[in-house]
Amino acid sequence: MGKVDRFEDLEVWKLSREICNDLEGLFKSTALGKRYALLNQMDRSSGSIMDNIAEGFGRGGNLEFRNFLGFARGSCTKLRSQLYRAVDKELITQDQFQHLDQKCDKEIAKLGSFIKYLSNTDYKGTKFKKD
Repeated sequence: MGKVDRFEDLEVWKLSREICNDLEGLFKSTALGKRYALLNQMDRSSGSIMDNIAEGFGRGGNLEFRNFLGFARGSCTKLRSQLYRAVDKELITQDQFQHLDQKCDKEIAKLGSFIKYLSNTDYKGTKFKKD
């Protein structure tokens, strides 16, 4: 992985943003938008994916970043469960479910690969750089 100066340049963060935007479209166009409790949970879970990636990146340390990437992966898994609830309640279609479920699968895999990469590198993080 090359040097990345901004969390916005990370593929895992870009995909998490796509997931949030896709969900927002469902909130506006489906019966899910009228189910405030589930909508709120899904909005918070998806936002947590993005936010944990950004926060971990901002900590400047490899170990902390891996921890926050793990939190993001957990939030993505929680969102997948919430998507099952939405499709089971017929608030979204099977196609809408599959579209987002596939993106969640991809995000979980990318986060896992990124965590593995960071676990195997000697780089400790920007806060440990010696000037």
